Formats: sequence, C-alpha cells, structure tokens
Amino acid sequence: MKTRTSLLTAVALVAGIAAGPSMLPAAASVPAVPMPTAAQSPDTALETAIAGLPAADATAALVRVGGKEGVWRGSSGVHDLRTGRPADPAARFRAGSVTKVFTAAVALQLAEEGRLDLDRSARSYLPELIPASYAGVTVRQLLNHTHGIPAADFPGTTVEEWYANRFLVHAPEDMVRSATSKKPEFAPGKKQHYLNIGYTIAGLLIERVTHDSYEHQVARRVLGPLGLRDTYFPGTNPRITGPHNHGYQTMRLDDGTTGLRDVSVWGTTDGWAAGDIISTTADLERFTQALFRGRIVRGPLMDEMFTLPEVTDFETGEPAAYSAGLSMKVLGGREVWGKTGGRWGYNAAIASTRGGSRTLVYSVNSTDAKGQGMNRTAEKIMVAAYGRP
Repeated sequence: MKTRTSLLTAVALVAGIAAGPSMLPAAASVPAVPMPTAAQSPDTALETAIAGLPAADATAALVRVGGKEGVWRGSSGVHDLRTGRPADPAARFRAGSVTKVFTAAVALQLAEEGRLDLDRSARSYLPELIPASYAGVTVRQLLNHTHGIPAADFPGTTVEEWYANRFLVHAPEDMVRSATSKKPEFAPGKKQHYLNIGYTIAGLLIERVTHDSYEHQVARRVLGPLGLRDTYFPGTNPRITGPHNHGYQTMRLDDGTTGLRDVSVWGTTDGWAAGDIISTTADLERFTQALFRGRIVRGPLMDEMFTLPEVTDFETGEPAAYSAGLSMKVLGGREVWGKTGGRWGYNAAIASTRGGSRTLVYSVNSTDAKGQGMNRTAEKIMVAAYGRP
C-alpha cells in the first residue's frame, strides 16, 4: 500500500474506562476561563489554560512542557473533592491509549530484530486465534488501524452500566474471539478505523514471538532502560497504587440525580496493551523525549510512527489520522505528533514537534471522559503549548 505523511483535521482524543466507588455532588459552577490567546507569553498561556480548577469539566491538571524552546511545569486543581487538598504534581494517573505508543514501540523493536514481520499476516503468528476470514490482516495494519476488525463486545451501553461492571476481568484472547467472530468492517488496508482491538492482538503477537509476557517485554525494553520507575501495568488490580489524584465522572447517582462519582477504582483489563498503563507526567516526558530522539525505535522502523496510511477514515471519510502508535496535527503552523488517552476520570497526552524542540505531557482529571469532542481543559493546554490549528 502507498503511504503518505498527511495532516490531521482534529486532535485525536480516545476515551476508554477508569475507576471507583464513592459519590459526590456536582462541582459548584465556576467562572469560565478563556482560551489562551496568541498575545500571551507561553508561560502565561499555560497558566491560563489550567486556571480555575476544579471546574465543571475537570478537577485537576498536571502539565510539563520541555525541549529547546523552554521548560514549564504546572499543576492546578485538587487531589480530591472531599478534602480540597491541592493536586499532587507527582501523582500517578491512568494514561489510557498512550499505552499504544509503548506497544507500537516494542512491536517495531521486534521488527527491527527480525522477530516480527510487519508485512506478514497476524494469523500466521496466531493461527489458533485469528480465523481465516481475517487471514489478510498484516501486523502493520494492526498498528495503523487499517485492519478492518470490529470492536469486541462488552456488557453495558451507558456509563452507569459500565460502572456497575467495572470489576469484570477481560482476557485478551476472549476479546479477540469476540471481535473476529463478526464480519470485517472493510477489506484490510482499505480504510482506517481507530479501535483498541488491533493493539490487543499486537500485545498477543509480542507474547507469541518473545515467549514472554507483554508487560515484561515493555518493562525490559522501555521502562527499565529509561528509568520509568512510576510507570506500570495494573493487571487485574483496579486501584492505582501509590500517590494519585482522584478521578470523577459525571453520571446518574443512586438517588436519581446527576452528579460526580469518584471513579478512581476501576478495572482496566478491557484496555490491556491498548490502554491500561499507569504513569506520571515526569515519566511520560522522559519517554516522549527519548522516543523523538530515536532512542527507543531506531532507523527506518521509526518512520512507521511518522507515516499515515493513504486511506480515509471508516466513519468520517476524512484522511487517515493515525500512524503506528501516533497521530499528527498542525498547531501553530507546524506538525505536532503525539497520542492522547482516556479512562473514566482521566485524560492524558504526550506530544512533540517532529524534531523534539517542544514536548508536552499532561494529565487532566476530566469529568467527561466520554464526552463529545476534546475535553475543554485539555484543549486549552494543547493550544497554549503549540498554538491554534
């Protein structure tokens, strides 16, 4: 298939699922904080972006900007709504689909070593799991979301139902069987549809060719060498271990009213290699800078992360937005590559200019992780760091 480097029409925001028990009333209304303006200095714009928290859309925000263009670090909001303590800037959080960047990086390392062939079919590695109806799907198509495999089925259709099922444990093999039991959405390589299932299969491919667990491979190849001591995979543990700011989600409460529920405790096995990693802004900044400096994926394989397939989106008809692990948008007149992620109560992102001159990492404790479009606070941070689309 031909490929091209293309421009996105929107920042990719992917929401997943996060955690928790107790209930709280909706946050009090606060004055709206304006979008940062071009007339503001970068530091002032970033301060403006996270001012006024907690607010309706977020209870806390942690931000780190780095690179040759200057360093800025800030935090806003509260650790939790019950005590009102200031947010912990070193807190761990659920990074959601930022996990896909780690998965793609390990898969590309294995391709560099000749242990994983990007042009070989996924079924040739997992013949007992991938049915013949998906025999044409390649490893590369799993990584750039052009595989045509539909999403797995999960119980529930509303946030309240998903919350009730938050402790269910999902095996990756079962998720793959659920997805591949259905008809393809499109022929492999003909469209792009951003879904978790391709990365669930990629995690299983990593396990098959290394004869090791996915989690240990990421730890051995990325977390350990970079010293990312606060980044880990939770497995079946629904809690965030160590210091963390609470996440909240707007939903219907037990008394029938709509308000904020603490969702800090929530199982993430449905995400696995596509979205269950827990990290900090300091660790993700170190990871982002190493990635864009070519210290994690090297040589020609790095180009896979900066090349978009020449197809259109399955749902919108817009040009493809995702490469292997990353996506791209033009902000402030230049290309910015990165990845957003979300679980209930948490949104996160890593981003950088292609040459690494300006990096951004944020965690936003959003109350609308499944909302339409991008979280307002997260959008303000992105514009403050790089400029408008």
